[in-house]
Order: sequence, then C-alpha cells, then structure tokens
Amino acid sequence: MLPTIGLREEQNKMKIKSMKGLWWLCAALAGLAPVCAGAALPAHVPAIIQRNYDAARRQYESDPGDDQAAWQFGRACFDRAEFPRDDAERASLAQEGIAVCRKVVARRPNLAAGHYYLALNLAQLARTKWLAALPLVGEMAQQWTNAIALDEKMDHAGPDRYVGLLFRDAPRWPVSVGDAHKARRHLVRAVELSSNFPENHLNLIESYLGWNEYDDAARATEKLRALWPAARKEFAGEYWEESWKDWDQRLAGIEARLNLRPKNDENVR
Repeated sequence: MLPTIGLREEQNKMKIKSMKGLWWLCAALAGLAPVCAGAALPAHVPAIIQRNYDAARRQYESDPGDDQAAWQFGRACFDRAEFPRDDAERASLAQEGIAVCRKVVARRPNLAAGHYYLALNLAQLARTKWLAALPLVGEMAQQWTNAIALDEKMDHAGPDRYVGLLFRDAPRWPVSVGDAHKARRHLVRAVELSSNFPENHLNLIESYLGWNEYDDAARATEKLRALWPAARKEFAGEYWEESWKDWDQRLAGIEARLNLRPKNDENVR
C-alpha cells in the first residue's frame, strides 16, 4: 500500500493527466462535438430546439406537479444546452434541468425518465467545470444505472449508451469511475437493444478503434453501413438534422481510420 503522501501525489498526477480526457468525456456525454477552450461555440440555436424548449417550459410552468411535463422540460433543457452562447448559459440551462428532474425523482423514483434526464443535465453541467466535474461523475453513473433498471430501452437504449461512454472516457480509479470492461458491456448492450440507432453503433465502433480492435471495428462498420439508408429514413426531419451532421462526419472519420489500419488483420491489443 502506498503511503498517504505518495498516494496523494499519484492522485494529483492522475488528475492532471485526466483533464483533457475528462473534457472530451463531458462532450461525448452531451452527444455532439466538444466545446473546448478556444473552440467556437455554436453560431445559432436550431429553431426546433428553441421551439421545443419554449413549449416545454410553458407546459411545465402551467402545471409543475405534472411529472411528464417536468421530465420533458428536463429533456428540453438538455437539448437547448447543446447550443449555448457561452458556458454560463450552458450551466444555467443544465441547472434548470437538474432542478426539475430532481423533483421528478423525489416524487416518482420509479420513473426512468427522471433519472435519465437528471444524469444528462448533470453531464451538461460537467462540461463547464473541468476538474470540478469529477464529483458529478459518480451521480451520473448511478442515475443512468437506475434508469437501466427501470427502462433500459428508453431513448434508443440511452441509459446504456451514456453510462458506457462514461465508463469508457472517465479517469480510472482512484480518480473516477473509468472501467473499460464495463464500458464494453454497456456499449454492446446499447447496440443489442436499439440496433437501428446510428449513435449506438458509432459509439461502439469508435471504442473498438480506441482499443485498437480493428477487426471488430471493421465488422461493426459493415453492419452500420448496411442499416444507414433505413436509419436515414427512420430518423428524418428537422429534429434529427444536427444529429445527421454529426453522424455523417463521424462515420467518415471511422472509415478514414480503418483505411489506415495496421497491415496485419489482427487486432492490436
């Protein structure tokens, strides 16, 4: 066992090393490109996102005791926080969502959506906090785990999808909850539960590449390419436009990486 001082020094080194990874973790949890220091924030809020947020707020304010209206407002807060003017606005929107979802969880602990959107809004808040985000990670994992137990299929297997990303990208113990084995289990499960949803496949393939498992990534990419046309029809319309921009870009990046794979056909461990 390390002496206390040595352990603290090791933890501090791990925290410093994890800063960049945690920033990308929070971005991954939010579902779109990261907003890093010096990177441009979105130039506009998609009209449908703003409309949904305004409508959800009005509905919730008309009846704050309606749990469905409450979690739907929590979802709208998360979506709207994807397109902030700055980190202060993202944090404010996330805190709105957190507050309303905590009320839902307190009133209806068996309602999966309350736990799920609470964790998503915590993830948005984490994006604004750098190392101060670390204390939020454990609660995020617990809330998604609760959602899995209550309704693992909701939001196209969202609870497994996001907790898998959390375990994949978070710093490992003793700093945080990172665990590659848990990440693999949840990301594979998300594909099994909602195989028609491109995001689930992209996350798993990107993980395979990150683990240097090129054969698995190539096979999974073939499956994704086969379902791509049907998915484009299923997830059509204004709400999905930003997602498709992201998905198309990520698939292109995956295929570029596979073209540069090692010469041998074996996974690199």
